Amino acid sequence: MLHINLAEHSYDIVIQQGAFEEVGTWVKGLWQPQRIAVITDSNVAPLYGQLVIDALIQEGFAAKLLVVPAGEKSKSLEQATILYDRLAELGLTRSDGLIALGGGVIGDLAGFVASTYMRGIHFLQIPTTLLAQVDSSIGGKTAVNTKNAKNLVGTFAQPAGVLIDPKLLRTLPLDRVQEGIAEIIKSAAIADEQLWQVLSELTDEAALLDRAEEVIKAALTVKQKVVEEDPFDHGSRLTLNFGHTIGHGLEKTAAFEISHGAGVAMGMVMITQHAEAIGQSPKGTTAELIAMIRKFHLPTHPEVINKDQLYQAITHDKKARGNQLKIVLLEKIGQAKIVTIPTEEIKDFI
Repeated sequence: MLHINLAEHSYDIVIQQGAFEEVGTWVKGLWQPQRIAVITDSNVAPLYGQLVIDALIQEGFAAKLLVVPAGEKSKSLEQATILYDRLAELGLTRSDGLIALGGGVIGDLAGFVASTYMRGIHFLQIPTTLLAQVDSSIGGKTAVNTKNAKNLVGTFAQPAGVLIDPKLLRTLPLDRVQEGIAEIIKSAAIADEQLWQVLSELTDEAALLDRAEEVIKAALTVKQKVVEEDPFDHGSRLTLNFGHTIGHGLEKTAAFEISHGAGVAMGMVMITQHAEAIGQSPKGTTAELIAMIRKFHLPTHPEVINKDQLYQAITHDKKARGNQLKIVLLEKIGQAKIVTIPTEEIKDFI
């Protein structure tokens, strides 16, 4: 278990094989009897939706399942509005709560809805993908996309708790596992040489899943430290954006046809390649990154790139501040730094 200790709101993260089997007991330990809307997507609902509803009802909650279409396109203001109407129809008040059951899209969307419906109701996260388990389910960032940029409209809202069961990853397709591994590689690259060594010893995705509990906890510990230091993303937490400045731009220019993990993997390589060329990162760092990324069958460079479109997507990103951009570079594997550059200079990195 990890404890996120924040001045205004603290919570526990359960990380345990088989924890999902006790989901009703877990919720009962956190919440009084109330109405609960469980928000999930069309992929997860047939696997786990009814199991959660039945467990909640057995513990005395009035629970309903709300299902949205699977995919990044559901992370929108339009889908949020549909959910607001459904919650109102179900009679949810500020004394009731939401549970996000799914991957990063569901966690972001449900968290955003919970933090804005009636000016905020409490919510829980049950992440079912590796990406959500190692990254998006903790830290309190919630957001939806717009036509201009990914995660452009959002709030900071911490969950009341997070339940992570690595056993749920066994139902994931391989590409969804790889998507989460990109974030694990990022966490190791910016702040954890020991985790990097563990990843170096693994042979493939299956070997990582065999050690999922250990790897997930290590990656989350990296995030825990910076979230506690910088809950609102003004300082050290920006290191978590390594690879994301370019990665989000790649996702946007590809109309979200590439995964977040693929975007981050390519973004890490592209930004490190130029940083190494200009002496901002040590020689050989890019080669180490590429070897690690390729081992887990993630892309290192886009097949086609429109630099003008990518630049426009990057400058619409939240990390752009006026005519300056904060980027994350590697001092070495296991240590990152934040560098402020004129926004124009990002063209040299792409």
